[in-house]
Amino acid sequence: MTPAYQIIEHKYDMLVVGAGGAGLRATFGLAQKGLKTACITKVFPTRSHTVAAQGGISAALGNMGEDDWRFHFYDTIKGSDWLADQDAVEYMCREAIPAVIELEHQGVPFSRTEEGTIYQRPFGGMTTHYGKGTAQRTCAAADRTGHAILHTLYQQSLKHQAEFFIEYFALDLIMDADGACCGVLALDMAEGTLHLFRAHGTVLATGGYGRAYFSATSAHTCTGDGNGMALRAGLGLQDMEFVQFHPTGVYGAGMLITEGVRGEGGILRNSEGERFMERYAPNAKDLASRDVVSRSMTIEIREGRGVGEHKDHIHLDLTHLNPADIHEKLPGIAETAKIFANVDVEKQPIPVLPTVHYNMGGIPTNYHGEVVQLKNGDPDAVVPGLYAIGEAACVSVHGANRLGSNSLLDLVVFGRAVANRCAETISPDQQHRKLNGDACDAALANLDRLRHADGDTPTAVIRDRMQRAMQNDAAVFRTGESLAEGVRKVREINASFDDVRVTDRSMVWNSDLVETLELQNLLGQALATIVSAENRTESRGAHAREDYPERDDENWHKHSLCWVGEGGQTRIDYRPVHMYTLDDDVEVVPPKARVY
Repeated sequence: MTPAYQIIEHKYDMLVVGAGGAGLRATFGLAQKGLKTACITKVFPTRSHTVAAQGGISAALGNMGEDDWRFHFYDTIKGSDWLADQDAVEYMCREAIPAVIELEHQGVPFSRTEEGTIYQRPFGGMTTHYGKGTAQRTCAAADRTGHAILHTLYQQSLKHQAEFFIEYFALDLIMDADGACCGVLALDMAEGTLHLFRAHGTVLATGGYGRAYFSATSAHTCTGDGNGMALRAGLGLQDMEFVQFHPTGVYGAGMLITEGVRGEGGILRNSEGERFMERYAPNAKDLASRDVVSRSMTIEIREGRGVGEHKDHIHLDLTHLNPADIHEKLPGIAETAKIFANVDVEKQPIPVLPTVHYNMGGIPTNYHGEVVQLKNGDPDAVVPGLYAIGEAACVSVHGANRLGSNSLLDLVVFGRAVANRCAETISPDQQHRKLNGDACDAALANLDRLRHADGDTPTAVIRDRMQRAMQNDAAVFRTGESLAEGVRKVREINASFDDVRVTDRSMVWNSDLVETLELQNLLGQALATIVSAENRTESRGAHAREDYPERDDENWHKHSLCWVGEGGQTRIDYRPVHMYTLDDDVEVVPPKARVY
């Protein structure tokens, strides 16, 4: 029997879940288009994780040298190790230019060149003339670009009268009998009340799930709640095996040291003081793509050339740079290095280690942001009423490996795209879909079960076991053996969630309950990640298997889909990679060897 909870109902044209860069760009865009829009967020909008994005946002503006969006298109596909959908990549790279100019006009305080144009820095994997030159494509606001964009988008959302429900935790998607999304059930954490948000369209912009791992650059709020809700609604997640390790997290703390440091001339050095990236990527050196740099660092450590007492990390050297440039272009990094590593970057190198940073996988969508699922043989069947954008989504523009500064771009371009799409397809005066009286029963039952969970294992213990298993067995290098062991462990840990203990039974500011709900979301994603990784018997992008070291286009040039059902049952299927473009403005890039 469903427990009795009072539910407060709200009706909107559009509902956005999450107030990071993607969620706010969609919220402001939808409100600007005249759709009545609500945004629900578990943290205050400007505390969303986009605020931590440092290095910049890519767009082929050509402010500091020759550039073309077609070069950006090529770099993104090469960076993705040919797993990105080329129609979506074309859309993103072409729309990057107007999207960034719009941000500038909306008030983002970009750093400037002498001429007054937006300052652009080089980033890993970004080239001109299809790999021949180095592109200065990453538009930066010093090293606090995400902070600048997030605050601007929040201001614009308020200006356009979007409504915010702050510190509301989204519990579950509410689907109708036909499989269409009708909204979300959410908990107001401050008051302990339950709210049903009805909408013609629900946009999931809930970010990544970096906290499935023990060491991550992600905030503790990055628990992939939208992906967790999608799994419980019976939807599959795409390409979950592709988890990006950022080469430069602060050793021991995990704090991000932006790729912009290497873009400004920072150098990675081993215990012998050697600039070792010349061996692994003779052309791009320290600005090779992230998966290549992370693996190169790991090899140096494995072969005994790591630094420090335990020879278990690498040095990032800025001591040769002009102090004035550091203060102007990398002020946040100098501060972070001082606080978290006790290092003066002008005199000492920063101790760094590859750290979980970004999830290429997520909820499959098309380039309009509409969620798609494999249905009756159609790999691109749209789920009515449901959209996903940002790190929660898999468009897929990043494929097997995201290029640095393409993430802020992804947020802005597809937040904008979803607003444009909904303005075309949704009218403010249309009727809301009919809901059965029991539409919220499953969500309420799940909430009530966890609220009264009386097992023997605290949430924190299960979370710690999951994070350590993922860190050990689904890391920078993977083997069939480590993945099989990881699958066994994560299945056991997932099953142990039935024995979870929640000690606080209240509804008001019950952080014990909220962390347990977040852990439930993480466990589903951890399982999808490690099962998909064991299943993919090749190396591609961020997924590097020592027992299958080569990319296998004949068997594996396809997207993985993974469903996680009751009791942790998993099922895998596939979608084809889109090897076509939207028009004749750019040609398809056929797969070839990926070297830097």
